[in-house]
Amino acid sequence: MILENDSLQLLVPALRTLDDGFAMLPPVTENVADNQRMAAVMQEVAARMHDNYPYFHWQYAGQMLKPPHPIARAAYALATWINPNNHALDGGRASSQMEKEAVAEISAMFGWKEHLGHLCGGGTMANLEALWVAGQLHPGKRILASDQAHYTHSRISGVLGLKFAAVPSDANGRMDVAALKKVLEAGDVGCVVATVGTTGTGSVDPLAEIVKLRERHGFHLHVDAAYGGYFTLASNLAASARAAFDSLSRGDSIVIDPHKHGLQPYGCGCVLFRDPAVGAIYKHDSPYTYFTSSDLHLGEISLECSRPGASAVALWATMRLLPLNRGGEFAGMLDDCREAALEWYRHLAQDPRWLVAFAPELDIVVWAPRARSASEMSTLSQRIFDAAAKNNLHLALIRLPTRFFASSEKAFEHDRETVLCLRSVLMKPEHRAWIDRLWELLSRSAADEGLQR
Repeated sequence: MILENDSLQLLVPALRTLDDGFAMLPPVTENVADNQRMAAVMQEVAARMHDNYPYFHWQYAGQMLKPPHPIARAAYALATWINPNNHALDGGRASSQMEKEAVAEISAMFGWKEHLGHLCGGGTMANLEALWVAGQLHPGKRILASDQAHYTHSRISGVLGLKFAAVPSDANGRMDVAALKKVLEAGDVGCVVATVGTTGTGSVDPLAEIVKLRERHGFHLHVDAAYGGYFTLASNLAASARAAFDSLSRGDSIVIDPHKHGLQPYGCGCVLFRDPAVGAIYKHDSPYTYFTSSDLHLGEISLECSRPGASAVALWATMRLLPLNRGGEFAGMLDDCREAALEWYRHLAQDPRWLVAFAPELDIVVWAPRARSASEMSTLSQRIFDAAAKNNLHLALIRLPTRFFASSEKAFEHDRETVLCLRSVLMKPEHRAWIDRLWELLSRSAADEGLQR
């Protein structure tokens, strides 16, 4: 058996306990189809789901897809029998409280005792709220983010009617602080987005230096830690990345995605604000929704309305099992991912067949096959990517500026400004134990396309 199913045994007794809580009610009969018909449909669903890459397996080292923890799956499924809606306490009393507790624990991980925040559908929605608040605080001013930041920031700025500008990145994919200083001199910047773990290369913007610039220029500092945020618990970061993570508490707002390294099903994002007073920006009244409690409804501090309470239940259960403690079991999983990336990088850097852009800061590694030109490298990357898939090694592709290979300028002709590279996201702790096997598969795939040692 490849797919985990032991957690299914947890569901039935938990469902009985849930049922006991409503024993005072008369029985209810659900209007459902008979089991035989449902079984047939479920088998059809299972067969259709074969048309997927094996995202859950260690031989999948491509995109940012990490399997949920078994307890997250079980708790999410259990919650669907109630199907709570965490927009208002009326629709999800228990799950709303669980959300508040889980969000408070994430906030504490970043060093905040006070905060305003909630869960949402994912990083895009979370970043939208953060930039919306920034726009309300600094109306008419520009939003800045690195040219390697997620494209969602420029898109969201357009949706919100805010001016956006990209700041050049350095040779390691981080925001160039010198370039940022020049842009800030214009005095028209309301928000700077610092990315702590870009989705392309895992690069970590120099947050500590950006914090110092905020002290002078007074912009809202938003930290997009959707991918990298949990690595604040890791014990094996390089000094530059550690300095950035140690500055997270100095941000004005932070986004993190529990559905990435937080072991949650999609979609589960989280947005946090250091100053709870920004809640006044959200203030609205909905008498037909908020009527049974004087406590704060999560919908009163959110742009989203209906939101799945099951996401909060799953996150709360996972954090109950695996607390966000430095040196704990959950933190150890992040250390394993980071070590897997370092080992993968060492294999690549010591092999003459490959060119590596730069050392990984988190658990994402980017490299390209050595060839005479950027064009030939790009063609060969695509071929090796396809060959690897045939060998059941699933990688990803990314197009990066050739300047990211600045240390290898003499190694190939820069006949274009970008080069198609191979990319691995080694976000499963199991990757660490299987690096040698992954390397064998990559070497076989490269040899299939004529790339020899």
